[in-house]
Amino acid sequence: MHRVPELMPLLAPTVNSYKRFQSGSWAPTRIAWSHDNRTAGFRVVGHDSSLRVECRIPGADCNPYLVYSAALAAGLDGIANQVEPPAHFDGDVYQADDVPGVPGTLAEATESFAASEFARAAFGEAVVDHYVHFFRTEQAAYDRSVTDWERQRYFERI
Repeated sequence: MHRVPELMPLLAPTVNSYKRFQSGSWAPTRIAWSHDNRTAGFRVVGHDSSLRVECRIPGADCNPYLVYSAALAAGLDGIANQVEPPAHFDGDVYQADDVPGVPGTLAEATESFAASEFARAAFGEAVVDHYVHFFRTEQAAYDRSVTDWERQRYFERI
């Protein structure tokens, strides 16, 4: 969990990925874990032999191989460095202002990934640089586009 912010572009790789992280949407907005709680980024569900942890942050637009790679790298790092998980969260995580949130945009997530010494050590300089270039290119293409909403909203006004 402690590496989510810097690995976020691997979990949410498109501009649209970040639009689903809204309170009340059942998509997680904060990095917390809880039992059977769909507002948390990590949800512990099941009983006995079916007990498992769900990482609810990746969406349908992710590459599952990159998500698994990120999860394994972060998990192994947590074990090697004996990182203690945050306390279990009870309640509506959407209302928890004291719990760290997921990055709000692909641009924000990309800069965190680009600056991550952990990501560079785990995946290699060339891999991180490749994906940073890709994510920045995606963001730049989005920033240059004129959306239907903008056309409808401003065409007659300006």
